[in-house]
Order: sequence, then C-alpha cells, then structure tokens
Amino acid sequence: MITELPVTTIAHAIQLAVAPVFLLTGVASILSVLTNRLGRIIDRSRLLHGRSMSAIETEQATLVELKSLKQRARLIHLAIGLCTACLLLICSVVAVLFLGSFITFSIEMVIAALFVAAMLCLIVALIYFICEIFLATAHVRGEP
Repeated sequence: MITELPVTTIAHAIQLAVAPVFLLTGVASILSVLTNRLGRIIDRSRLLHGRSMSAIETEQATLVELKSLKQRARLIHLAIGLCTACLLLICSVVAVLFLGSFITFSIEMVIAALFVAAMLCLIVALIYFICEIFLATAHVRGEP
C-alpha cells in the first residue's frame, strides 16, 4: 500500500538509495580493468593464431601460451559476469530501498539478501581476478 510522505522523508529515502552508488562506482572501475585485461588477452591470442610457425619448439611454445590465454580468458570472463551480477544486485538494492519508503511492507530481509548476494559475487569475481593475475605472471616466476 502506498502512503503519503512528507518531502523530508522522500529526501531521506533518496539519500539512502544513493549511498550504494559509491559501491557501484568502485565495482564499475573493477569491471573496466577486467574488460581491458580481456581485450589484451584476445589481442595476444589473435596475434599468436595469425603467426605462421616454422620451428617445432616455437610452435609448442605457442600452443602452451594459447592454452594459458584460454584459461586466463575463462577466468576473466567469469569475473566480468560476476561483477555484472554484483552491479545488478546493487541496483536492485537501490530500487528496493527507494520503494521501501513508499510502500509499507517489511523489506529488511530483501535488502540484506540482495546486498549479501552482491558482496558474494564481488568476492568470487575478485578471487577469479587474482587467479588470472597469478596465471598471467606464472612465466615471470619461472613456472610453466
């Protein structure tokens, strides 16, 4: 049921709903980094696919690098998907917070569940991101 609210209540609702926007900005920055890394992976993969290799050992090294690039792309793709899900969940929190000021029903559990789900998506996305970084720097550390 929708109730009439004074302007100050509406202003407070807007303040509450806008607070997660800072979180949106941070996750969007992470998403930007992830998409840039995916672009570099794709560019490198295209370069390797486009080369014609004559030496067998060079061809073997290329296959190993292509396999690594495929794993890295998979990890980044999963991280991008989870960051996007996180952003959608945060947007849902904003919408529910704002609607909760106008509709009289208990929304605490909905807000909490949406926020926890958003944070879990972000945590797993960051874990995938760090795994991709470890994989990308494995050759620098002397690992195969």
